[in-house]
This record gives sequence, C-alpha cells and structure tokens, in this order.
Amino acid sequence: HCRVCTFRVVHWHRSYREASATTARAERSDRSISVRLMTAPRTRVTCTFGFEAAHHLAWHPGKCRNLHGHSYRLDVSVEGPLDTNGVVLDFDTLQDIVRTQVIDQWDHRDLNEVLENPTAELLAHLAWELLTGAGLDLAALRLWETTDSWVDLRADAGPVSDVSA
Repeated sequence: HCRVCTFRVVHWHRSYREASATTARAERSDRSISVRLMTAPRTRVTCTFGFEAAHHLAWHPGKCRNLHGHSYRLDVSVEGPLDTNGVVLDFDTLQDIVRTQVIDQWDHRDLNEVLENPTAELLAHLAWELLTGAGLDLAALRLWETTDSWVDLRADAGPVSDVSA
C-alpha cells in the first residue's frame, strides 16, 4: 500500500505495516523527509452486484400495487484491519458469499416468494441477515431499487427510534 504525498509516492516500510494502530505520514522539508506516526485509517472494501427481480406491494395505493420489476443494485461493504496479505477480505471471497447468499437466490425471481412484503427496506435487512449469517462482518449495505432510490444500512448506525410509537 502506498500514500501519495505532495512530492511523490511513499511506500510503507514493513515496520509501519506491522504496527497495530499506526501508520506513517511523510512530509518534505527541503531534501529531508520526516516521518510522524498517526492513527491508521479504517479500511473499507465494497463490491457491487446487480440483479433483476419483480415484486408487488399489495398495501400500496399506487402503481407499486401491481406486479412490476426493477434492476436492483446491491453494494456490500466490509471493514477491518489489513491482514498479512494487505487486504481486509479478498474481493473474490466477498463476491462468492454475496452471490451465493443473495444474488443467486433473488435474481430473476418474484420477490413476493422471498418475503411477503418485499419493500426495499425489508429486502436490505434480509440481505444483511443472510450475509452476516454467512460470516461477513458488514460495515454497510446499500440496496438500490432504482437509479435514484436506495436504502442504506450501516453497522455503526446506532439505535433507531420507532416513529410509530
């Protein structure tokens, strides 16, 4: 891994990569370079998936009451320390789990067969449950129902108050 400084790319020395909670920041002063230790940034990796599915919302007063389809997009993020290979989680591993647990199950399906009330919000929560149940330590999940409408779930969101109370 490297960081770009104002004057060139600095490659991390092995001792900085192995430090548990610190990294180095290089600064240039004339011809010398000073290095000061600072907290390591959190590393998050994300994979994006697409699937086609249909659903209807029986309770909805508008067009969504009727059977219709969407080109869904699912963004799945995991976060954590870098392992000895310099990755949080191999992209192939993340992709395999998401495809097996969610995409292969929902692609070209009537989502009313998956959930009685397949709103984007409930689908996102179900995807979260399926993926954490498969061992992923999720940081965030975003389910796009259309190109301009999505649901976000985050591990660090804290408690949500019940607006119906």
